Amino acid sequence: MRQIVLDTETTGLEPAHGHRIIEIGCVEMVDRQLTGNTFHKYINPETKKVDQGALEVHGITDDFLSDKPYFADVYDEFLEFVKGCELIIHNAPFDVGFLNNEIKLLEKKLAQPLQMVDVSCQILDSLKLARENHPGQKNNLDALCRRYFIDNSNRQLHGALLDSEILADVYLAMTGGQTSLSLDDSADSGANSETIRRLSSTRAALKVQAPNNEELDAHTEYVAMLEKKSGQSGVWS
Repeated sequence: MRQIVLDTETTGLEPAHGHRIIEIGCVEMVDRQLTGNTFHKYINPETKKVDQGALEVHGITDDFLSDKPYFADVYDEFLEFVKGCELIIHNAPFDVGFLNNEIKLLEKKLAQPLQMVDVSCQILDSLKLARENHPGQKNNLDALCRRYFIDNSNRQLHGALLDSEILADVYLAMTGGQTSLSLDDSADSGANSETIRRLSSTRAALKVQAPNNEELDAHTEYVAMLEKKSGQSGVWS
């Protein structure tokens, strides 16, 4: 199964207010293993300026974007990368809404129909999944990293490609972590092994609490009671 973990950065919060996509980042997984294939583009939002609030989140300036390609220039490559896959997106309605808005604007320029992203791909909202798994708790990406012991120390600012890479780790941990039941290290390879090593290296050591003498005596009495009731000696001890 081919899955693409996707994130975007934008000039603001609402396509209806003219806000545009300025960065797209994607990482590819096949059969729950990261392949190393990525798609990453910064995008010139044409006449729309980056809101101050958005700038504080991702740090991407108007000057930086001034020489970047337009969405029309990257659309074909983007569609080719994601077409037919399952897209994993945290708060999918936000990103899908912005992507479809860009496609609609491009439709008007080309005067021809184009395929919306939620028609080209299946959509899995990892925020919805996290809320189902952890109701009543914080489920933003930083909170999930803490919950699943995933290192996000490089995330000083939001970035589409970095956030996609982190979300891939979160998604794998949230839906089962390792993809193989084998205890042989050779069973895991490539980027997936790196994911598992990163999870292991950041996970806090489990505290082992030894029983005291009173607890050991109580356990011995309980085992003796089980053996007496079952009529089988030596099984429980």
